[in-house]
Amino acid sequence: MNTLVIEIRQARAQNVRVSEDELVVELEDGRTLSVPLAWYPRLLNGTQAERQHWRMIGDGEGIHWPDLDEDISVEQLLLGIPSGESQPSLQRWLQERQNRS
Repeated sequence: MNTLVIEIRQARAQNVRVSEDELVVELEDGRTLSVPLAWYPRLLNGTQAERQHWRMIGDGEGIHWPDLDEDISVEQLLLGIPSGESQPSLQRWLQERQNRS
């Protein structure tokens, strides 16, 4: 009897690029994910400098933007899940940004 063993590895990011309309994440396994920036309103409303200021979290399992208080997991990207932030929460965040300006 043969037993099929499938190894499931956690997908990990190795590089991130953010343009005016797109988030691009390069994975360690060679894949590249591209999603609309509109999926992540905090990134969409951030400045280019804020978008470029990111760091890997969880050994590449996610990406964190400290200036925008945004965390996105690679799993979320692979599953095609946009931000789950509510409109009231986003509006409060936008208002706080405006008040700091």
